[in-house]
Parts: sequence; C-alpha cells; structure tokens
Amino acid sequence: MALAILARRRAAEAVLRRPQAAAVSAWRAYAAAGGEESDVVVLGGGPGGYVAAIKAAQLGLKTTCIEKRGTLGGTCLNVGCIPSKALLHSSHMYHEAKTSFAHHGVKLSNLEVDLPAMMAQKDKAVAGLTKGIEGLFKKNKVTYVKGFGKLASPSEVSVDLIDGGSTVVKGKNIIIATGSDVKSLPGITIDEKKVVSSTGALCLSEIPKKLVVIGAGYIGLEMGSVWNRLGSEVTVVEFAPDIVPSMDGEIRKQFQRMLEKHKFKFMLKTKVVGCDTSGDGVKLTLEPAAGGDQTILEADVVLVSAGRTPFTSGIGLETIGVGTDKAGRILVDKRFMTNVKGVYAIGDAIPGPMLAHKAEEDGVACVEFIAGKEGHVDYDTVPGVVYTHPEVASVGKTEEQVKALGIAYRVGKFPLLANSRAKAIDDAEGIVKVVAEKETDKILGVHIMAPNAGEIIHEAVLALQYGASSEDVARTCHAHPTVSEALKEACLQTFSKAIHI
Repeated sequence: MALAILARRRAAEAVLRRPQAAAVSAWRAYAAAGGEESDVVVLGGGPGGYVAAIKAAQLGLKTTCIEKRGTLGGTCLNVGCIPSKALLHSSHMYHEAKTSFAHHGVKLSNLEVDLPAMMAQKDKAVAGLTKGIEGLFKKNKVTYVKGFGKLASPSEVSVDLIDGGSTVVKGKNIIIATGSDVKSLPGITIDEKKVVSSTGALCLSEIPKKLVVIGAGYIGLEMGSVWNRLGSEVTVVEFAPDIVPSMDGEIRKQFQRMLEKHKFKFMLKTKVVGCDTSGDGVKLTLEPAAGGDQTILEADVVLVSAGRTPFTSGIGLETIGVGTDKAGRILVDKRFMTNVKGVYAIGDAIPGPMLAHKAEEDGVACVEFIAGKEGHVDYDTVPGVVYTHPEVASVGKTEEQVKALGIAYRVGKFPLLANSRAKAIDDAEGIVKVVAEKETDKILGVHIMAPNAGEIIHEAVLALQYGASSEDVARTCHAHPTVSEALKEACLQTFSKAIHI
C-alpha cells in the first residue's frame, strides 16, 4: 500500500514539472484514469469504439475511451463516411442544377462551383458531429483521454498524450477498436497532393482536370463521383475483371453502365506498375493484369483506393501476445475476446466487413458480453451501400452466391421505370432484385439500385433478420407513391406476379 501511494505521489510530482498546458492535460488523464481502474477501457474512438464506450457506461460500467486524433468519430466521421457524404450531396446538388433544373422549370444563369464554400460546409458538419460525441461522453460519464495508446499489459494501456506527457490507463477489460488505415500499393507513394488517399481526395484545393482512381470499390467510385460531377474527367483502373466484386452481378452491370453514362471511363483487368510524379502531373505506367505491353496514363491527381487494412501494428499486441492472422486482423471468439483474457477487439481490427455500422454492432455486443448479458451480430444481415446517384444497396446473398451453394431459388425484379414516384420526380434509373429460396420463399438477398436505396434497404434487412418470405413483404401495405413500392413489387414478382409490369 505504501509503495502504491509513493508511486502515485511521484507521478503527480512529474506532472507538475511539465510545461503548464501539458501538465494540465496529463493531470486530467492521471486523475481520471491513472489513479482508478476502469471497468472498461476502449482503445479507439471511432464508430465501434465510441459506441462501445457509451453502451458500457449505460450498462453501469466505469468507462474510459482513448483516442489518438483528439477528435472522436474515427476515420468515418473525420475523414471517411461523413465528409464524403457531405461532398457527395453538395456535388449532386450542383450536378442537378446544371443538368436537370431547367427540365423542371427552374432556370439559372452564371452557375458555378464555389469549392471553398463546399469544403467549409463539409467541415462544419464534421466539427458539429465530433463535438456531439464529446457531449454524449459527458452525458454518459465516459472518461475521454486524448492520446496514442499502446497495450502495456492485459489490464493497462500506456498513453502518449496529445498535449504532451504520458499516463497509464488501467482497466479490468480492454476493447481494441483501432479501426483501419488506407492500404498502400507497391511503388506508389501517397503525398496527399498529387497522389492522394481518400483523405486527400476530401480536401483538394481545386478541381482536377483529369482524375485517375486506382480501385473500383465503394470508396473509389464515391469519390470519383464527387469530382466527376464537379467537372473532372475520371478514369478508374481496376486489377479485377469487374467493379465492386462483392456486388450482385446483374446489378453491377447496370451500375457500371450508369457510371459510364456519366462519362466514367473504366480500365478493368489492368494493374499499375509505375508512378512518376516528377513533372507537373502524374504519369502512371499500366499493363494488363495477365501481362503484356505497357501504356502510360496521365493525370493531374491520382486517388489510391485499393481498400483498407487493419490498424493493429504499433499498439502493443505483441507485448501481451494477442494473436492475429496474416492480414493483421485480431482473432477473436464469438464473444469478441482475444486469446488474452480480458482483452477484446471489434470493428475493422477483426475479420468481417470493414463498415462503420458493423463496428457499432460489434461494440454493443462486446460490452453486453462484458456486462454479463448476451450480445449478437449477424454478419449475414449487414447491409452495404454505395452512395453514388442512384445509390446501390444490398443485404444478404447475391444470386451468384446462392447458385454456388446449390440452393434452388427464385428471382423477382422490378424496374424503377415502372415506379410512379420515381417517374414523377424524373429519377427512374434503377432496379430492385429479390432472391428467395424456392421451396420456402424465404428471402436470401435483396439488391437495390435506386434513389435513396440506402434508406430503402433497411426494410429488407429487417425481413432477413426475422426470416421473412417474399410474400410477407409483398402483403405488407406500402405508402403510395413511394420508391419503396418497388421493393414490394419485386417481392410480388418473386412469389407470384408484380402488378405494375
């Protein structure tokens, strides 16, 4: 006991010897966490981490959250989901004003893009939401420590504080929620100026004349859409034979045709083997994925969007022996516990879809287990959305996956061209596709390309979660006129026959 008191006194004296600003920050962290043990310590304040922290506090657990950025929300809120959706919306408004308003009787003159104002609106949205999470932490009495944390033991996290100094946060249970980082490509250096990641693509100071996107996944196509609408000539280079490989094949083809109609160019089955930034722009050396003659592709800006990788290095996993797979993902059991007792992991740091909403569900389930309750996440009902226009959303299995499993199935499809709301608003590009088991009519997958597909998909998520049949959804009354009626009609077409085609 005497040794413990002496150790605390020395730690306090060390705090007082630091520069004033650093001393205040370190003292607060020391007083909040260093002197007392938390029930739960969350390493990372992204969607999984901050949600886990709030839920733990709501369950009566003394909780501390450590975040390296100094702003909560992680990649999603700061440099991912939220700012990209802000720019997608702003750029869509401009594109509509430029291409569609006159058709609706709204005439404009001298239309132009004010890029600084657009960026300011995005930044305002991000700042308001990050501060909102801080408010939720205060409301739920979650201790917030700003700094880079490393595992020092199964019950301790050493933190280098943002304002200087360090502290040790103690916890009975530690949740690793460190998220993911941009995946780099061999021979390509991201400088966030001419060669950018998604982070750099969110804050370009001017509209590039030519933008090359390396990678035809969700993020690349969304950011490509932003700059395409604002006037960039966008070329997408993809190693695979298809864009968005996880998407249902039929929907994918329609989606690609739509993007091409908006003047996207695609170079599929192509790999980047060189990147020269010595001149004013960027010169990429390309060759066929199977090998062959090389070509040069020039751009003003290159966006590297080849996926993400777990952020699990440099956080002390090896110090306490936490196991990972070859990709660096932390291995956990069904209760999210690692091979080290009392240490858990969630979100992008573990296997599964790298999606913010999946991380949130992980976080809630994990702390429910810690609190002695039961938690559950069904990864088969996690929806995915591409926030282009129209949006593409899906949940469950694709037709290709169902076929590969040898399941007898039926498919129902309904085009938006036959949907009254979509026609009324002159936004009828898209389709709804339902895949159901033939014998039982149980819905196995739903795939939607439509305006606000990301909102409509949740009816399908609920249907899959409760094992509904296509007839169940078809016999549920839907308000008229709504785009959601297209899902009802697709379900009608699955088990019987649609009314409006």
